Amino acid sequence: MRRRYRLLYVFVAMALTTLSANAAVKGDVNGDGEVGISDVNALIDMILSGNTAAPADVDGDGEIGIADVNALIDIILTGGGGEQPYSGPVVGGDISMLTKYEAHQHMALRYNITTAHYYDINGNVIDDVITWTKQQGWNAARVRLFVNPANASSTDKGQGVIQNLDTVIVLGRRIKAAGMQFMLDFHYSDSWADPVKQFTPAEWAGLDDEALAARIYEYTRDCLIALKAAGATPDYIQTGNEISYGMCWGPVGTPSSSLKKCYSGSEENWSRFTDLLKAAGRACREQCPNAKIILHTERVAKPSIMLNFYNQMRDKQVDYDIIGLSYYPYYHGSLAVLANALNNLTNSYQDKDIMIVETGYCYHYAISGDYDLSSTWPITAEGQRKFTEDLINRLKPYSKVKGLFWWFPEANEYGLGGSYWNQLHVNDAWYNAGLWNHETGRATPALYELKNFVDRGE
Repeated sequence: MRRRYRLLYVFVAMALTTLSANAAVKGDVNGDGEVGISDVNALIDMILSGNTAAPADVDGDGEIGIADVNALIDIILTGGGGEQPYSGPVVGGDISMLTKYEAHQHMALRYNITTAHYYDINGNVIDDVITWTKQQGWNAARVRLFVNPANASSTDKGQGVIQNLDTVIVLGRRIKAAGMQFMLDFHYSDSWADPVKQFTPAEWAGLDDEALAARIYEYTRDCLIALKAAGATPDYIQTGNEISYGMCWGPVGTPSSSLKKCYSGSEENWSRFTDLLKAAGRACREQCPNAKIILHTERVAKPSIMLNFYNQMRDKQVDYDIIGLSYYPYYHGSLAVLANALNNLTNSYQDKDIMIVETGYCYHYAISGDYDLSSTWPITAEGQRKFTEDLINRLKPYSKVKGLFWWFPEANEYGLGGSYWNQLHVNDAWYNAGLWNHETGRATPALYELKNFVDRGE
């Protein structure tokens, strides 16, 4: 077995340049002041003999094994700093439901329902959605994570609340293997977390504020350790989803006065909330030091609330890198509304980058919202493409806007319906703002348009 492990890594190690370092540098397993092939061999010897020491725990997860060998090789390959952060623009989508669609399509094919596929715009079968989108110019993907989605309501489960850590590991590993950037979206809830619901996970509901902060730290740390060990290290981490009014409110049924929402004048609630964010951020910095931390809000149509949020973050010294925004025209209004929000943010927080971490527009059947912009962008595939083009053009002047992510692009019920096969539906309520047509299975033109965010001539 010893020889097998050596042969497995020797071909990698032969090509590595030994790094000069002092004895305290991460990865210097044998303590000789350098990081190189001798450390790989020493680490393998320690694992096989069981005679391990603290420097052998390269990835810092409290255990010593093959994950530490992989981490050590990553350190050597990247010059001693682990994965080097990518600083260019990123574009992609939140593909959190992809594995469920794939599983149902495979089931349909077993019953000779051959229409259940993802197709490109010309009708060619797509074998792997992630690698195919990379070929279309996407360089990133986002995945949400719930604490225990088994506790969600049947309605929420039927509309997309399924992503536990195992699901995220599978998708994260595939995203990274495709050479794409991986954005992890912690919900810190058992179900949907958004401006009107940010309920504490059931298992954490009895904790006081101090214990809750400790639990969020531990949970965040443990998830990141598991992702790293699986080869799915996040490049961007959202510590909360649409957290304009805080997170981890009281349980469902709690009187509104006791929810611990954050709003103007709720100083105690802001202090509690920012303590939770600091705990989450500390785990991110410790486990994924190269990852960028995102604080995600969706109040672009209400700039005073949006600015108050980020002012609170600054005043209470919350550590983060990127302002994350949701922008949906049917909820927030025209592109002029988004531009006004961006002007406010870029003027007030010049040290922060910005990402549109959620957006979307319909290709069929309007989504009920506060604004009807169909006269600007018809509810057609071409109207969806034109929205995407116009959005990218509006973002061009803002050099601080570094990311654009479409929400739920993978929605594709083609071949999964019909009177007999209704049980194969993946989402109980079709979302007609995805980037595959439910009625044809073909990619919409907007999917191909997104690449122009990266190719915008900066």
